[in-house]
Amino acid sequence: MTDSNKSDLDYKRLGLMAGLEIHQQLDTAHKLFCNCPTMLRDTRESTYEFFRYLRPTQSEMGETDQAALDEARFIRKFIYKAYPSTCLVENDEEPPRELNEEAIDITLMTAKLLNMQPVDEIHVMRKLVIDGSNTTGFQRTSLVATDGHFETSHGRVGVDVLCLEEEACQRVEERAGAVVFSLDRLGIPLVEIGTAPDIATPAHAREAAEHIGMVLRSTGVVKRGIGTIRQDINISIADGARVEVKGVQELDLIETIVKQEALRQVRLLEIRDELQRRGASVGEIVDVTDIFEDTESAVIKKKMGSVLALRLCGFAGMVGAEIQPDRRLGSEFSDRAKKAGVGGVFHTDELPGYGITDLEVERLRAGVDARGGDCVVIVADEHDRAASALQAVVLRAEQALAGVPEETRKMLPAGTTAYLRPLPGAARMYPETDVPPVQVTGRINKITTPELLSERKDRYVREYSLSDDLARQIVYSSRLALFEDVMDTVSVDGSLVVRTLTATLTELKKEGVLIEKLQNNHFSEIFGLVADGKVAKEGIIDILRLLAEQPHLLAEDAAASLCLIGIDEEQTENVIARVVTERRDFVHERGMAALGPLMGVVMQELRGKADGKLISKMLTEKIGEELS
Repeated sequence: MTDSNKSDLDYKRLGLMAGLEIHQQLDTAHKLFCNCPTMLRDTRESTYEFFRYLRPTQSEMGETDQAALDEARFIRKFIYKAYPSTCLVENDEEPPRELNEEAIDITLMTAKLLNMQPVDEIHVMRKLVIDGSNTTGFQRTSLVATDGHFETSHGRVGVDVLCLEEEACQRVEERAGAVVFSLDRLGIPLVEIGTAPDIATPAHAREAAEHIGMVLRSTGVVKRGIGTIRQDINISIADGARVEVKGVQELDLIETIVKQEALRQVRLLEIRDELQRRGASVGEIVDVTDIFEDTESAVIKKKMGSVLALRLCGFAGMVGAEIQPDRRLGSEFSDRAKKAGVGGVFHTDELPGYGITDLEVERLRAGVDARGGDCVVIVADEHDRAASALQAVVLRAEQALAGVPEETRKMLPAGTTAYLRPLPGAARMYPETDVPPVQVTGRINKITTPELLSERKDRYVREYSLSDDLARQIVYSSRLALFEDVMDTVSVDGSLVVRTLTATLTELKKEGVLIEKLQNNHFSEIFGLVADGKVAKEGIIDILRLLAEQPHLLAEDAAASLCLIGIDEEQTENVIARVVTERRDFVHERGMAALGPLMGVVMQELRGKADGKLISKMLTEKIGEELS
């Protein structure tokens, strides 16, 4: 087996291919198919609830999607929280309205920025989804553009599809036998961007995601914050299979996820080769409840109904083999079993343990006729549930003999993944007859595109003499518009404005200052005072603290109440002369090394009233005069 710490995979040799699906909420005035606002609510504001049971439907060709069938194996009740800001469209008690025109224009703008070709006519389709995330049992989606591209340091990445679709409900809690969703998020317009599988390394995947995120932010009309953008990553290696990792929200984890999935597929192929060398096979399910009638295992006693066992011939040592950090082939078996409602599985690669004794393991192996090279998997639960769980393990064990199964996986916190469901197929899509098509031909020519944030960053470096780092900070900041307002109205150092709007406000927020109380005009006023020499830049933070407490004040009044209205150079020189005279002995004892301590003394008196650089220059000169 591969070294568990290995991270230097040769991705070119492995034939790594990856593609991204980026889902981004749009910041429109109302939802995609109704006039409800696109605002999230506190679930305590819900005014009523209702429930649904969902089942899969067949496509026009009479086919049923495999992912939907997998969900349908477990009948669940879905409860939905409704609000005064949601309507009967979200409840699926009223037909959808026509497509949101604002959302269409934003999607077409995105298409132009990604060099895509729009369709002639937008048709809405239904995408079968019965996990409870939509009251209808499907998600409405529409293809808007195809055949785009963007450039990266690793070459061109194709953009195959751009879709406009409705956001799903937000899952908020689980109750006994039911899952609870909130309707406030359902129907928020969402663009889905799907790239071609042109991504060749983990770092390339991150770069591509960053570029698409930059393009979306450049529109200025996308929502910001946790949960407003999600990345799904499709990953495969040459002898492996396409695996889709869902719901990646942290950009920093993209590289790790691609690395870990490539490593998982490498190790699954190594396991396959070893199992085939051994002539491994999957046995039958056997009831071994009697073996554990007097067990001291708390886990089995708690779940005791039936204990069923599965003999995996030739699998010894392979079920416990690591395929990702803290994830083994046995973890894959357990993922599948849990879909049937059990807590997990045990296997003899990890036993004795969990209160199961050596004698019980010996009797278990004898009870299923297991030999030295075999592994035995057991499940304890109500009989039918345990049988369903082990049937899922049978399927996964058979897949292990073949290699890497195609599937959809969910991301775990450390960048590893767990089984979610089978990959969906074409059978999940069928036409939406309640929403009329929208003509696009010629419309895209009227769409104007904004300056890309990458281009704006470079412009800020040129126009405002910002460092590359500061320019990047502000163009990706939620206070970008405020920065531009200040720079358009006040002649002030751009670096000072960026640091104030980023680092200073972050520091104040950590202190507990209610920075959301600050108004945009406060900043223009403060920087105007600095530009006019009335307030030193060192006084900005104190003025902001006061304005957050008393936002009705003008910045100049706040500065005056703090005694921060500046003094002239003569007054500054007088203060410095007095400090040096009072500490003449210290100056002669320390020489120019006295500058630092005396600077602190002077700044205590003049901070915010005079510029720190000017104070330092004048104090240096005064100490020099005293020593000469």
